[in-house]
Amino acid sequence: MVKGWAAGFFAIVMGLASVTAQAATADEQAVEKAQNYRGATLTVIWNKGLMAKEIYLFTGPLWEALTGIKINVVELAIPDTYPAVEKEHIKQSGAYDIIGITPNYLPDYITLGALEPLDPYLDANGYRESLQDIAPSFRDNWMTYDGTIYTIPDDGDVLMLFYRKDLFEDEDNKAAFRLQHGYDLAPPTTWQQFDQISAFLTARHAPATYGSAMMHQDLSHYFFAEQFRVNGGRFFDEKTMAATINALAGVQTLEQMVHRHQWMPPGVGNWSFMEVLSGFISGRVAMTEFWPPLGRWAEGYGKESDLLAWVPPSNVAGKVGYAPSPGGHDSMAAGFGLSISSASRNKEAAYLFIQWMTSPEISLQRVQVPYSLRDPYRISHYESASYKALWPNADEYLATLKQITDRGLLDLSLLQVNLYERSLMQGLKAAFTGKLPPEQALNHVARQWDQITQTIGVENQRKVYLEWMSKPFAYPRTPKQN
Repeated sequence: MVKGWAAGFFAIVMGLASVTAQAATADEQAVEKAQNYRGATLTVIWNKGLMAKEIYLFTGPLWEALTGIKINVVELAIPDTYPAVEKEHIKQSGAYDIIGITPNYLPDYITLGALEPLDPYLDANGYRESLQDIAPSFRDNWMTYDGTIYTIPDDGDVLMLFYRKDLFEDEDNKAAFRLQHGYDLAPPTTWQQFDQISAFLTARHAPATYGSAMMHQDLSHYFFAEQFRVNGGRFFDEKTMAATINALAGVQTLEQMVHRHQWMPPGVGNWSFMEVLSGFISGRVAMTEFWPPLGRWAEGYGKESDLLAWVPPSNVAGKVGYAPSPGGHDSMAAGFGLSISSASRNKEAAYLFIQWMTSPEISLQRVQVPYSLRDPYRISHYESASYKALWPNADEYLATLKQITDRGLLDLSLLQVNLYERSLMQGLKAAFTGKLPPEQALNHVARQWDQITQTIGVENQRKVYLEWMSKPFAYPRTPKQN
């Protein structure tokens, strides 16, 4: 599959070579203007691991072939990115030109003064209109701080429900479930239904297949934060900034998450990314909430690529369905935006590379690279005929992604939000592994959150929290219990 992308690579190069300035699209315009910087090198911070392969093998070489500008990639894990930027920003070294950021870390970068405002570049290059093609949840939530644009979305991370259509459509299962619960067996719309369906499928099919499984170790805070808000929870008292993560909604949410372990596979309290991925693809798990790549890998898309050799062979291809997560609001968990370092000595060239990468034409190519881990995030991606042809029910996958991103819940964004996230993950882990009861675990988290807030400064943090609250779907517009 890596070799197969070479043909597309050279087709793009040859196609763009014949474009006239009068017909220039956003990607073509960026390439044309970038000729002024031929021979330059741009240093880009990219998320460490598989995600970096796309810029090494596809985007970077293609950009250099088109413009003569080299791309130097610095791979960093998400928690290591801000400290590296801070260190170089203080020195004003100009070490980085482009920073791939996780959007909920934006307040730290803005406070540091490490990011270049993008509005002048957007207007000078006529790119603002193209941003309207970005799905509203990403466009309206990720890009701005205090009315200024600092980053352009480059990934469509959002949690969604994956389920086994064959088990849901089995006539014996359907009849037995309706007799037991009084409604049709279908993708759950509430977490109560999720639990009922999971328990039912486990009773009928375990140990070969369990009703569900979820991540309970690394990144577990994304799943809790979604369900917590769907259940009406608020992270803080907006007047005092006292943590309310341990209020009734929080305790009930964590109790529900722990309680449903009983119909999940043994040891699920210690499951992380790979265990859930393997469990679903192997057919051992009937439902899970996960990021979009699971849908592609479950259908075997990209299995020819050596870079995806670590993904287990799928036993469920053609049997997977897609749906919004129970509760109707899916978490926009993590994701990435592209920003210019304010200390860059190549700001115009850096902007042009960002415009080119995120343009409708090039971004569509990138979200279809099997190993890229870039998920669709433009409306044109969801409507793409070429993407819909990648596997038999890819059209259903894209339609579901479009539906859920219209109501995606924004990740909590604060100064030093990584400290709050780490504290919450540790508390959740203690509850999931049975070391602490849910209420006690969350009381401990709340005390840590209050200490962090006091250290940062209550009013400083309150300002950032209120800015976050002003965004669409920081909280559900009509919170409800499930």
